[in-house]
Amino acid sequence: MKHYQYDDIEALQELVSDDFGAWSEPVEVGQELINQFADLTGDHNWIHVDVEKSKTDSPFATTIAHGFLSLVLMPKMRGKPAYELTGFNTILNYGSDKLRFTGPVPVGSLLRCRNRVKAVSASPKGTKMILEQHIHVVGQDERPVLIYELIIIYV
Repeated sequence: MKHYQYDDIEALQELVSDDFGAWSEPVEVGQELINQFADLTGDHNWIHVDVEKSKTDSPFATTIAHGFLSLVLMPKMRGKPAYELTGFNTILNYGSDKLRFTGPVPVGSLLRCRNRVKAVSASPKGTKMILEQHIHVVGQDERPVLIYELIIIYV
């Protein structure tokens, strides 16, 4: 694994790529997890939690996961890093530039994630890195169900 000093912006440009890294290990999205998320968020829309109604009334013929449930599962889908940043004190989640829910996640799906470094730049607060992350339903690799651009600041 290659190591980079967090504030060596020139060297970090090597990480910027149009190519995505390796797939993470899959995470299963079962009905119990969907129900727990519904309880946590208060979003009990029938398309997520009513199994019987979803069989007859949903265009997917089953319940589907909340889009934000797929998003919050990203840390569980962390892949093996191909590089390591060193020398920083902390990492700050600075927000996001883009979030798109591009497809349904039917109950029982296995999700996996992969990402790429989209940009690296110096900022007044530290080194800013933008990671583009895609979540896919296993077996549907041609199109992600979620696209997310995470902004991280290394201080």
